[in-house]
Amino acid sequence: MDDTGAPSNKPPSSSLPYERPTEDERLLQSFAELEEVGMDSWRIFRIMGEFVEGFEEMSKIGTGVSIFGSARTRPDDPMYQACVETARHLGEAGFPIITGGGPGMMEAANKGAQLASVPSVGCNIELPFEQSGNPFLDVGIDFRYFFVRKTMFVKYACAFVIFPGGFGTMDELFESLTLIQTNKVRDFPVVLFGSSYWQGLLDWIRATMLEEGKISPGDMDLMLVTDDPAEATAHIVEQHKAHLTRRGSSFRRRRTD
Repeated sequence: MDDTGAPSNKPPSSSLPYERPTEDERLLQSFAELEEVGMDSWRIFRIMGEFVEGFEEMSKIGTGVSIFGSARTRPDDPMYQACVETARHLGEAGFPIITGGGPGMMEAANKGAQLASVPSVGCNIELPFEQSGNPFLDVGIDFRYFFVRKTMFVKYACAFVIFPGGFGTMDELFESLTLIQTNKVRDFPVVLFGSSYWQGLLDWIRATMLEEGKISPGDMDLMLVTDDPAEATAHIVEQHKAHLTRRGSSFRRRRTD
């Protein structure tokens, strides 16, 4: 996520003390860069172990809502407080809150979850620079691999709320839209919070992607754009209840009182 937790806009220098290779970097090395034949084959056990640990921890949480946004957002930013309120509303509706566990919007969402007394979950990621979990986590899970972590965001959520963010936030947005468009996940609402931030992107999608036939007209309906925490919550609750009705089950609130 942007959500990468980068401390500034300046890219890390190779001379900085926190620069170190991560497991994702090692995994993506070309064959010619590998130190010995068979290294890739054995790495699958570490990946498998990370999936097992993630599934075991996340399965205790229940069906939540994943909230994304920039790690660089400061607490005095009005959007930070809007994120707190949105997470609180969702928590009061019975949804645990899942984030990337870092600062900025992630911290705001986890703070809102605690205000609503629902599970506040952070899926942190190993980075070349240190990123500790924010102080509003009830459950913190550390991941080495982005793709394992991203699976948890989708598997244990019924909706995404996307606040203003950078490359990592865009990654989560478009991955979720791809999964929905291809019917890999169904009845999965995506809320874009902050209409002024998203307007330029939506205009480009409509004027370029849609106009040139790269997406279908109905694909524009996969996203709700709002500036209202209550509207975001009502949309997610309505969609989730409809999904459960189609499955023949009912919505159960889950709290940590």
